[in-house]
Amino acid sequence: MAWGLTVPLTGVPIRQHRSLISELASLGFTDLWSAEVAGADAFTPLVLASEWDDRLRLGTAVVPVHTRGPAALAMSAAALADLAPGRFVLGIGASSETIVTGWNGIAYDPPYARTRDVLRFLRSAFAGEKVDGEFDSFTIRRFRLEKAPDVPPPIMLAALRPQMLHLAAREADGAITNWLSADDVRKVRAELGPDKELAARIFVCVTEDAEMARNIGRFLIATYLTVPGYSAFHDWLGRGEAMKPMRDAWAAGDKNAAMAAVPVEVIDDLIVHGSPEECRAQIGRYVANGLDTPIIAALPTGTDLLTTARSLAL
Repeated sequence: MAWGLTVPLTGVPIRQHRSLISELASLGFTDLWSAEVAGADAFTPLVLASEWDDRLRLGTAVVPVHTRGPAALAMSAAALADLAPGRFVLGIGASSETIVTGWNGIAYDPPYARTRDVLRFLRSAFAGEKVDGEFDSFTIRRFRLEKAPDVPPPIMLAALRPQMLHLAAREADGAITNWLSADDVRKVRAELGPDKELAARIFVCVTEDAEMARNIGRFLIATYLTVPGYSAFHDWLGRGEAMKPMRDAWAAGDKNAAMAAVPVEVIDDLIVHGSPEECRAQIGRYVANGLDTPIIAALPTGTDLLTTARSLAL
């Protein structure tokens, strides 16, 4: 069974991950996946990991398709594929308008078209082809990778709703999703179909203090699930009515009221918490419902996250 970990761990310098990453495979982990929001970029932690371990599969979850030019994205991915041939998975996604426009000053092209076009461009680039032509969302003139990867990396798409899941099913090697419950996996899997890999980042709070875990969850849910893409995702999953008071408070600028309005049952659906044994069992429910690759995101509880990550080993 695949068993993945998100790096870098919150608050832990990248250089301090070496001893953990070197032993993850022997602990039962199979995968190491980066994230890219406002901390480390998606590639640097995996470049280091490729030198610290030669067994783990390495994946980006995910690289935004707007914040790098298509050629720059292809070059970074090809370099990592060369460092870890056959062990690298490129996860790409539309990210959000906040990250793309608010933080990077880049126009937020229609996310579906941009993701589809970048996916098609990367397929050609990784095959060593010269790419020269117009896509719906950009134009490329005479680009060819100096060295195409000997083993082209699989490409997975961040996908939250049917349209992007269907694109992943048709043209990508799988889908990566986020912020869902174990029971939600069935609905996502039904749209993706049975034949493509489904990965999901799962937020895990290793503590038997349920109130602490729920307070952490309230903050994260109010922060993330008021973003339009995630709001639409949870409308589709059927949580729109339960989340309306939270959304209304957030829109009114009252963040404390928004956090207070997050229903406990929503927190318990979306945040795995409990002892290490209880957390592993809850993650197992995701797998039983059709998830191929759980990607654990260990949440800080005041204890050493390196130790926490080790406690979640299979």
